[in-house]
Amino acid sequence: MNSSGQKPLDPTDQRILRELQSDGRVTNAELANRIGLSAGPCWQRVKRLEDAGYITHYAAILDQKMLGFPDTVIIEVTLDRHDDETLGKFGRALADLPEVLEAYLTTGDYDYFVKVAIAGTEGYEHFLRDKLYKIAGIKHTRSCFALRCLKRNLSVAP
Repeated sequence: MNSSGQKPLDPTDQRILRELQSDGRVTNAELANRIGLSAGPCWQRVKRLEDAGYITHYAAILDQKMLGFPDTVIIEVTLDRHDDETLGKFGRALADLPEVLEAYLTTGDYDYFVKVAIAGTEGYEHFLRDKLYKIAGIKHTRSCFALRCLKRNLSVAP
C-alpha cells in the first residue's frame, strides 16, 4: 500500500496514465493498442483508475494567446493576517477571478503564489487595481512576468 492507502500501480497502469496525460482524448481502442492490451481489459483498468481517484477529470488545455491573454504573471502575495477566516475569504475571492489560472497557499516569505493570465502591462495593471487589490487582507505583493513556458504538465505521471 502507498501513503494514500492504495495498492501501488503496476507498469501497465503507469503507462495508461502517461498516455492519458499526453492525450486525454485517445480512444480506448488506440490506448489499448499503445500499451499492448485488448480493448476490454484496457477499459476496465481505466475505469478502475478513475474509480480509485488516480484520474480525477479530463480537460481541454486552452491557448491563452488565442483567447487574448498572451501573458502569464506569477504574483507572490503576503496577507496581513493568517487566521482561517482571512485565508478562506482570500482563497474564495481568488477562485472567483477568471484570470487566475492557479493559486497555491505556500510556506516561506509569501503566503500565496498566484498564476494569472493577462493581456500585457495594461491588462496586468487592470487586474491588480480593479480585482486583486480589492480583496481585503493583502499586505504585500511581488510579481514577475513569465517570458516563456518551458514545461507544462497538469500532474505527475508515474
